[in-house]
Amino acid sequence: MTGTVLALDGSRLDGSLYLDVTDLAHRAPAAVDDAVAAWSAYGLVVFAALMLAAWWRARRGPAPTMAVALTAPLIVVTAFAADSVLKSVLREPRPCQVLPAGATLEACPAAGDWSLPSNHTVIAFAATAVLWRCDRRLGAVAAVAAAAMGLSRVFVGVHYPHDVVAGAVVGLALGLLLARAAHQAGPAVTALRSGRLRNLVGT
Repeated sequence: MTGTVLALDGSRLDGSLYLDVTDLAHRAPAAVDDAVAAWSAYGLVVFAALMLAAWWRARRGPAPTMAVALTAPLIVVTAFAADSVLKSVLREPRPCQVLPAGATLEACPAAGDWSLPSNHTVIAFAATAVLWRCDRRLGAVAAVAAAAMGLSRVFVGVHYPHDVVAGAVVGLALGLLLARAAHQAGPAVTALRSGRLRNLVGT
């Protein structure tokens, strides 16, 4: 980390809690570690599936809801991009780079792959915000999955707890804001429902 001016020393906030969680991971059964690591690495696919389900269900719903469902992937990508910029500004090193956590379940990212906020958590909670606007049941499922994603990122050793909390706040804030804007595009969907794309946006 030589030559890097840190905006935040995350270890002073909750480094001890991070070490407690990674110690728990070291003592957990291998099956638990494998399941959490798999979810941490591949769980975002679930949110893609939920967004697809939201689009399918929105075909029978109001036009503004379909507008949100259609823009869900773009909203999530926008939240990810904004988070990437924020990470480059805050420049917080990963906890596994600065704390004696031992071997972590997920390989510690290289220096320069910043920690705050957690990208995975931002994506998960941005998707949750959009899904909640589309369909409350899907949103509730996504909320549980998003919380599990955030917790898993600490468990596998690549994020501090505050990285995850910040990721949840950023993801929800951007997701709700952008979903609200997308909701205003209902008239455009109404127009599409009477055109060649009617099978994409309606029944």
